[in-house]
Parts: sequence; structure tokens; C-alpha cells
Amino acid sequence: MLLNDAGEVLVAQRIDMPSDAWQMPQGGIDTDETPEAAARREMQEEIGTGAASLLAESRRWYRYDLPAELVPRLWQGRYRGQEQKWFAFRFTGTDADIAIDNDYAEFSRWKWTSMASLPDLIVPFKRQLYADLVAEFGHLAAPNKKDRRHG
Repeated sequence: MLLNDAGEVLVAQRIDMPSDAWQMPQGGIDTDETPEAAARREMQEEIGTGAASLLAESRRWYRYDLPAELVPRLWQGRYRGQEQKWFAFRFTGTDADIAIDNDYAEFSRWKWTSMASLPDLIVPFKRQLYADLVAEFGHLAAPNKKDRRHG
């Protein structure tokens, strides 16, 4: 979960799933990679930037399964469901740093949105997962108050 200074979350539309659904970037953990390192690598691969500072790690692993009717149609039957460790990061770059048209392109569009709207934007089978993430990370959605002192 990548939050900007306004407390909004980055979401994107997948290239391989023609729908109105939006999702947060996510990805797998490579062998001998920590969950946080995987989150940072996936951020770099999927949105072209690693300009972010860690805010929080989920207290638990989250799980979802693909509905049975989608298993044969999506990803050749692989990735039937996932167990995920989530991280919240504060974006420290500018919108110009976000590049979804890279060698790892998975998304066609991206935008910032309110955290509360996340469950309404995702595909139905992930709604509970996103609602749980909003409950856990919701306190982080407050705008980031920059230090305005001068040195």
C-alpha cells in the first residue's frame, strides 16, 4: 500500500483483466527474499519507483482464493489464491516518478484514491481482504504533515 502526502492510496488497472476494477500493486516473494524486500522490489517493478519509506507491516498474513469459475480462465490455472503479507509505505517521490510503462508492465492506468474507497474498487473476491487492510492501516490515511520549521 503506497500512500501519498494527502493520505491517498495508489491503485492501478491491470492490463490482463479488462474490467473497471482497480488494485494495489502486489507480487510474489522470491526464494531467500524477505517479505519487505519483495514488497520493495515489486513496487520498483510494477510502478517504476522505490521512493517510499516504510510506515507499517500487517500484523498477520492475509489470504484470498480465486472463485472456482475463474480458475480455468485466469493465468492458466495458476495462482488459485494467495497468502499475502502487506506493507504500508509513504511515497516520498513525485507523481512523475511513477512509471507503469516499463519492462514489467502490468497496469494500463493508475491513480490516487481514498483508502476508504479501496473495497469498492477491487474485484469482488478480494473485497473482504481490502476491507481488512483498510481496518488495519486506516489510521495511516491521515495527510502527512510536513515539517515546516526552517533550519
